[in-house]
Amino acid sequence: MCCPGAYVIHMMLEEQQSADPLGFSARGFWIGGDLQTLRNYLVGRPADLSAWPERRLEIDLADGSGDRILAKLHGDPGPEQPLAVLLHGLTGCEDSLYIRRSARTLLEAGYAVLRMNHRGAAPGRALARQHYHAGRSADICAVLRHMSERRADCFAGGLFLMGFSLGANMLLKFLAEEGRDFPIRGAVSVSAPVDLQAAQQRLMAPRNLLYHRYLLARMKEEARATPGGLEEPFASRLRQVRSVYEYDDRIVGPRNGFEGAEDYYARCSAKNFLSEIAVPTLVVHAGDDPWIPAASYDLPVWRQNGNLKLLMSDGGGHVGFHDAAGGPPWHDRRALSFFAGL
Repeated sequence: MCCPGAYVIHMMLEEQQSADPLGFSARGFWIGGDLQTLRNYLVGRPADLSAWPERRLEIDLADGSGDRILAKLHGDPGPEQPLAVLLHGLTGCEDSLYIRRSARTLLEAGYAVLRMNHRGAAPGRALARQHYHAGRSADICAVLRHMSERRADCFAGGLFLMGFSLGANMLLKFLAEEGRDFPIRGAVSVSAPVDLQAAQQRLMAPRNLLYHRYLLARMKEEARATPGGLEEPFASRLRQVRSVYEYDDRIVGPRNGFEGAEDYYARCSAKNFLSEIAVPTLVVHAGDDPWIPAASYDLPVWRQNGNLKLLMSDGGGHVGFHDAAGGPPWHDRRALSFFAGL
């Protein structure tokens, strides 16, 4: 699928493009969306960040919930060092392999890096009764406000944001709603489920049975880790949940003020917010992503909003993009180039 428009770059996965610094060509035998997606889990190793001392931040959320968020900060953001904030995906955390790899790439390029955990995500599960979801973009706002209050010139060197998967959907929604309130120079979205319902339907397809079982098990594990236990009636409902849709319909939706899964998807899908984004934003996706259909990105907004650039490669899987060039994943190199151009 190729989305038309002046702001779309469509990179074909062809051998003759391997010399093109912008083109994607799969590494070794890691060809196809599934192998690209699974490579991190099969052979990936955590990136070593020991060269950049880290500081643990514990951030109170001023929404009356009493919940707190944990993050790790590397470097000294200010006039001399721009700050890049990384947002993980579903069932991830600050130590997800793709987060650590992106952090290292950005740190080596001279950025300060904040690895943010979403509300209730490990290692901050014990600090929050509520839990993140695809639309909880206000938590990003709370973290950035905490950073700016902590140090007035924190964003003086520039503020950059990069989100992955569910975290990328949250990021795009945040940019539309709150992006004008912060000095954001640029943002990058990687493998965002911009149409949550389409992503849910794809994940529940028979060919994705193993993915579905894995993610559902981890989602239920996160819910069970709620401090003091998940309240009723949700604890009882959780035991009966057999699919991601049921989880969203019986737990996420009603627990967060939505009527159910359909309402949650409709009100939180990033595709409904893209037209309002007013900061330069690179949106990266792979046509062979096994979880998120490329057709979700077939939207007129890429032609209508000049702040958006869609980079759609034929290969790369879901938050994979392990290419023949080696070194940092392709999406990290594209993000660096994009940020540098700003």
